[in-house]
Amino acid sequence: MSQVRACGLSELAVDKPVRVDVDGIDVVVVRTAEGVFALEDECSHAAVALSEGEVTECTIECWMHGSRFDLRTGQPLGPPATQPVATFPVVIEGDDVLVDTDGA
Repeated sequence: MSQVRACGLSELAVDKPVRVDVDGIDVVVVRTAEGVFALEDECSHAAVALSEGEVTECTIECWMHGSRFDLRTGQPLGPPATQPVATFPVVIEGDDVLVDTDGA
């Protein structure tokens, strides 16, 4: 497991996605009431940044065509997306948000 610091926990507002580069991979990090989640920052339907989308109830919506993805699993919750987006394990150490992109 290769954990890399993505950002500070204090930098994350609840339900506001943040785009970060983790070892050359564009990742969207989202803090919700349920925790902190990290997903590949690209919609599986239209190849646009999910970090520009809206977060509600532990999902993120792609701004272009409205595909929604579960932040916990990366699974699409309805069309037009049919393929999941990659998710990455997150560990919080103090104020550091560490993301593991191995195997991505």
